[in-house]
Amino acid sequence: MSVSIFDSFLTSSDMIAVFDDAAIMQSMLRFEQALAQAQADVGLLPQTTAQTIADACDVQRYDVQALILASRRAGSLAIPLVKALKDTVAASDKPAAAKVHFGGTSQDVIDTAMVLATRAAVQLLDDGLHDLTGRLLQLAEQHVATPVLARTLMQPAQITSLGFKMAAWLAPLVRARARLRVAAARALQLQLGGAVGTLDVMGERGPAVAERMAAILGLRAPAAAWHTQRDEWVRLGLEVALLSGSLGKVATDLSLMAQGEIAELAEPSGDGRGGSSAMAHKRNPVSSMIALAAAARTPQHAAALLAAMGQQHERGLGNWQAELAEWPSLFLSAHGSLSALNEAFAGLQVDSARMLRNIGDFKELMYPGAEQDAAQLALPAQRLAEQQLRQLGADITDLSTPT
Repeated sequence: MSVSIFDSFLTSSDMIAVFDDAAIMQSMLRFEQALAQAQADVGLLPQTTAQTIADACDVQRYDVQALILASRRAGSLAIPLVKALKDTVAASDKPAAAKVHFGGTSQDVIDTAMVLATRAAVQLLDDGLHDLTGRLLQLAEQHVATPVLARTLMQPAQITSLGFKMAAWLAPLVRARARLRVAAARALQLQLGGAVGTLDVMGERGPAVAERMAAILGLRAPAAAWHTQRDEWVRLGLEVALLSGSLGKVATDLSLMAQGEIAELAEPSGDGRGGSSAMAHKRNPVSSMIALAAAARTPQHAAALLAAMGQQHERGLGNWQAELAEWPSLFLSAHGSLSALNEAFAGLQVDSARMLRNIGDFKELMYPGAEQDAAQLALPAQRLAEQQLRQLGADITDLSTPT
């Protein structure tokens, strides 16, 4: 896919590459290659035919933009692509061309291609969460006893510890990583049902083809086609939306604590990062800005997925197509947010002296007559943070341990 300059500013090159036009089309060709191979493996067509089809399944042999334009007339990207694939196969083996796409339908091709792309997208999110949760855990442990003002309704409330505050940022991200894995395990499955989901063209061998094809592609084999059963798929998208919201919460607090009047935290600077075209003194929290932009855009994409679930009968008209168009945006925003916050926390600057100064301005109002210093007043939060961080550390280790 192509993204605008403003979209590309808010995401990462790695995630753009996952949903690139040529990458999606290559995944569609991978579907056709796996379908032919699975059919050959169960005896529905000769292995030589499957190999001829496989040899033609290279996206570099096709004009991607011409196929995209043709899809607007055809109503599906799969239709012109399958025609082009058949023409390519026929050039070397005309009988083999008749077996291209045998038993499949356009939605099978496109849904499976999106599953393959989404598998890579989920891995990028998992990797990013591994890095961010590790950095946050380390910072929280370093500052478990650092006193800082807690603020409620945007006003100074009591003294807490920075480690306790960071634990509250960290916990939802650890949970998000775990939930993404569970949702992905259910949603990343083969789509193969044929015209109306019954695999009837392949007869009694249809289920065996589906099982073999899922194994070739490394996907879960579903109990049946899920052409208009979008619940598991949409649930995965909503988990990505929740992740963006949690990242937005972190960015909100970080940006507020980085305000010049507060100045308790600061994003890294240098090499033009966070500069102003008009005010040289400014140090803009650009990572927070990217994460907040992602969080602001996510609800609309999530709502569109939910709105598209009422798909008609055995194949949706308009709503499936709307879902396809919205889907990449969730991942583009979430990974842009993750990448930006990883950059921020890799070089985060903590001004504990400024935190104490800010506490001093309000300590007498919050604790009239109290003789304890800020560190003593932060002890309850410190103790809770130590307990939370031990558990979160264990959870992070479990998520990072290969199964």
